[in-house]
Amino acid sequence: MTAMTIFEMGPRDGLQNEVKALDIATRLTLIEKLRAANCPHIEVGSFVSPKWVPQMANTDTILEALPHEPFRFPVLVPNMKGLQAAITAGADHVAVFGAASETFSHKNINCSIAESLERFAPVMAMANAENIRIRGYISCVLGCPYEGEVPVSRVVEIAEWMLEHGAHDISLGDTIGVGTAYKARTLIKAVKTVVPVDRIGLHFHDTYGQALANILSCLEEDISIIDASVGGLGGCPYAKGASGNVASEDVVYMLEGLGINTGIDLDSLIRTGQWIGSVLERANGSKVGRARI
Repeated sequence: MTAMTIFEMGPRDGLQNEVKALDIATRLTLIEKLRAANCPHIEVGSFVSPKWVPQMANTDTILEALPHEPFRFPVLVPNMKGLQAAITAGADHVAVFGAASETFSHKNINCSIAESLERFAPVMAMANAENIRIRGYISCVLGCPYEGEVPVSRVVEIAEWMLEHGAHDISLGDTIGVGTAYKARTLIKAVKTVVPVDRIGLHFHDTYGQALANILSCLEEDISIIDASVGGLGGCPYAKGASGNVASEDVVYMLEGLGINTGIDLDSLIRTGQWIGSVLERANGSKVGRARI
């Protein structure tokens, strides 16, 4: 393997759980800094109700202000209303988000897993008809804060459904960061039986400090898509105790050490992580970023 695709989560998954909501100009500055670091895929916001996630208000304004080549700027859409708003704002890449845990699904999007898939079906059909690329997120693939262990078979079933309904890639989320290397690799082996490996992404939180080890183990299964967040920003409002995503700087540093190309300017990324941490008045969650201060 000589190349890797990094999906930068900072402006969306990173900021959505921060107490301090940033204004439009600061969010755009973060995205511009990530572009300058040559991050090719930057998730920039979510078309959810600002009543529930005020940090993601004005995502339409953010998206409208951005060019679309050669970068991609995915946005989350929870339903048809969200998709229609995203299309109006010029989206060419959207994401739907489900869960492998019934309880988490109810807590996060207020419906069962089956109901969530019924909701996604017309959204994905319209996105495909409009030639808009789709990501499918599955949360709690390696454990749930309410149910504990999550059956691998359930993750496989949801992943297969998303693929059949037009998802270009499927991101598997260890939302509370409880996964270990063996369990992560076992999951990938199972999902690979129904989804091409080059369309499987990893979205690992680092709550237990296992994210890099888990990613490394999954590279042995030829994974080539990794989600990460600059400065280790993030968390989950519906998963108590979940810390941020694995830091983009740490992932890029590890991959470069393995001789794997990401195309991302690590020094620029480190400076961006240090900057956003100071803006949010929080400690830098990247070990590489702290080491390079």
